[in-house]
Formats: sequence, C-alpha cells, structure tokens
Amino acid sequence: MDEEYDVIVLGTGLKECILSGLLSVDGLKVLHMDRNDYYGGESTSLNLIQLWKKFRGSDKPPAHLGSSRDYSVDMIPKFMMQMAHFYVFNKGKVHKVPATDMEALKSPLMGIFEKRRARKFFLYVQAYDEKDPKTHEGMDLMRVTTRDLIAKYGLDDNTVDFIGHALALHRDDRYLDEPALDTVKRMKLYAESLARFQGGSPYIYPLYGLGELPQAFARLSAVYGGTYMLNKPKCKVEYDDEGKACGVTSEGETARCKKVVCDPSYLPNKVRKIGKVARAIAIMSHPIPNTNDSHSVQIILPQKQLGRRSDMYVFCCSYSHNVAPKGKFIAFVSTEAETDNPETELKPGIDLLGPVEDIFFDIYDRYEPVNEPSLDNCFISTSYDATTHFESTVTDVLNMYTMITGKVVDLSVDLSAASAAEE
Repeated sequence: MDEEYDVIVLGTGLKECILSGLLSVDGLKVLHMDRNDYYGGESTSLNLIQLWKKFRGSDKPPAHLGSSRDYSVDMIPKFMMQMAHFYVFNKGKVHKVPATDMEALKSPLMGIFEKRRARKFFLYVQAYDEKDPKTHEGMDLMRVTTRDLIAKYGLDDNTVDFIGHALALHRDDRYLDEPALDTVKRMKLYAESLARFQGGSPYIYPLYGLGELPQAFARLSAVYGGTYMLNKPKCKVEYDDEGKACGVTSEGETARCKKVVCDPSYLPNKVRKIGKVARAIAIMSHPIPNTNDSHSVQIILPQKQLGRRSDMYVFCCSYSHNVAPKGKFIAFVSTEAETDNPETELKPGIDLLGPVEDIFFDIYDRYEPVNEPSLDNCFISTSYDATTHFESTVTDVLNMYTMITGKVVDLSVDLSAASAAEE
C-alpha cells in the first residue's frame, strides 16, 4: 500500500478485471483492490450455500438439490455461449433462429413467399463487402436506413422482429431508423461466428460459470506485474487540491496513484441511476421444453411479442457446463425492469421453463457515471444490463480503455509472454 501506482482499480467485476489486464499488458503499474474476499464483484458465480444466503438469508439449502460445491451460478445473466441452439419467441411459440439463406428456407417462422424474400435478403447480407461497391446493389448503407433496406426486400414485421432482435441483437426498435450498415455488420458477425464454431450457435460459454472470466484476466494482470488485494474494506478514494483522484485509503493505509478505475458502487456520488434489471434464477431437473432437449440454449423474446418496451432474455445451462450437479439445469430470465414486480414481469419467460424446483427473483439498479474523468481522474464503468450477450460490456471496456490511455485497444498484441511466464 505504501507505493505509487499508475492506476488503482477498485472492484474485481469482469469489466474492471479486463481493464486491469489490458493496462498491465500496456506496462502500467496497477494495484487492484476489492472490498469482497472473492473475485467477480457483481459478475461473480455463487455456490448453492452462497446463493441461499444471498436470496433466502439462510445457509441451509434443501438436500435434494445436491452438493453446494457442484453449483456455480452466475449473478449477471451475460454469456459468450457455444449453445446447442438459439431460439426466438414468436406468436406464443419458440422457434430456432435462421441465420443463413438455407436456414431461412427451412424455418417455420415464415410462409413460403416470405421465405423466398428472406433468402434474398440473407444472400445480400452474406455477399455484402464494405470495400466492394459491386456488392452494394446501388445502396449506400451509411445513408439508407434499416427500415428502407428491409422494405426493398418486402419482409413482414415478424421477420423484421427476429432479424433485428435475435440476429442483430438490437435491444429496441430504434435501429430501424438508423443507417443500415450497423445491422448488416451485426448479421454478418452472427453468421461468421456461427460458421467459426460449427456447433449450431455463434456463442461460447466458459465451464464452471462466468466467474472464471474475471479471474482469468486477473491472472493476466498479475503475470504482467499487477498487484491484487482482496478483502480490503472501505476503499476510500482520496483527492488532491484540484479535485483529482490521487490515492485510495483502506484500513488506515493509503496507496497513491495517478488514476482510479472502479465500478459504480465505489463512487456512488459520481453516478446516476438509469434503470433496473429484473431477473429470475431457476433450478430445474430438465431442459427447457421445445428446445430439442438442449443442455444450453438462449431464447430471445422480442419486445413487440410481449407488448413491452424492451426484450426479454432466457438462458439455460446445465451440469454439462460444470455449473450444477448431474441431472440439474440452471435457467435465467432477465429484462430491463418496467415495474417493481419481477415475478409478474418475467412471467412470459418463466412460462417457457416448465416445472422448476426452486426459483429466485431479484431486481437490481443500473448506474452510469456522470463525472468528467479529465477533471477528476476517476474512470467508472456502467452497470451490467439485461442482455445475455457481451456486446454492451465489451463496448464499455473499450471506451473506458481509450479514455484512460488515449489509445484504441490493439488486439494484435502478442500475449505469448504471458503464456511463457505462466509456464
């Protein structure tokens, strides 16, 4: 604690751990502290006893659920999944999402004429190359809106719904009136990811739960000289006469620094509430019905299908991912909360799960920073949203990295030195 650091990072959530890893690889001297005695912050994974303590105030879960240590339940419903299948909710039923022209022809989501129109649109997207005007069919996608591009192919509202929300992963319908290039790029990324993994899905998901990811980035930071201190209570940010962060005090000791990076809980006077996430965590003894008995599956319920302002997300994983005892499945339902009653609000997603052995409901507030980092040297992450994919998390990390360093992340950095050091 009695040294000076380039950056002190507070909280070991996924965003903070990615940043400490990136900054350490950059050669900065990093101290990483957490008030908790475990890694992961809000994005940790809990065993069954910890889950019971958090939601039930007891440390005695029922014996029939199996051994506590066999559970690793993610607290933030956000994943990079290699799932068996990816589905969309449409007119009260669950359907597999078509991602290519051939899948479009087979999909029960559309009638025969709509399939042909959708196939033409998918072929256009698959062939589109930003650098090759021959593939643009005379359209400038920086000017043409998504709505106008879709109108050219005559697609109906249901098709637009699953393309926009299940393939392009937009969270609301604002994208329809924005330049079409972003949506086309998102669809291409989905299809390319699908082809890359060849497992019927574009997503990957870590064994033993999401809590492994912060620890992996923490190890990367440590390999490059980062210092870690867990169980450090009351981490108080200190400021100089100009109001700039200059250190962090805990247990009577102050570590000096040039910049502070943290999650919203460490600087509550510099953030504002921007919404709430409603979520449910269910323990089951079966896969979600109507999903081909998949051990891992995501279902997106687009807002229009539910008469809501925001999409709902269902994710299920199982013992095959080492997150539950043999025969058990964990399902998550999440959405941007529009009421204070998560049980009622999440019902459309929960109704898809079939019988559950136990279920936990929760609402947590979301925050974003309102400070000016150039004035106070404090760099604060935004709370995790309801989406089950990592796009918004990665965007926040990349933006924060640029604010902290003035550079864009270079993902071509050779990390072989880290592997050598670990060996």
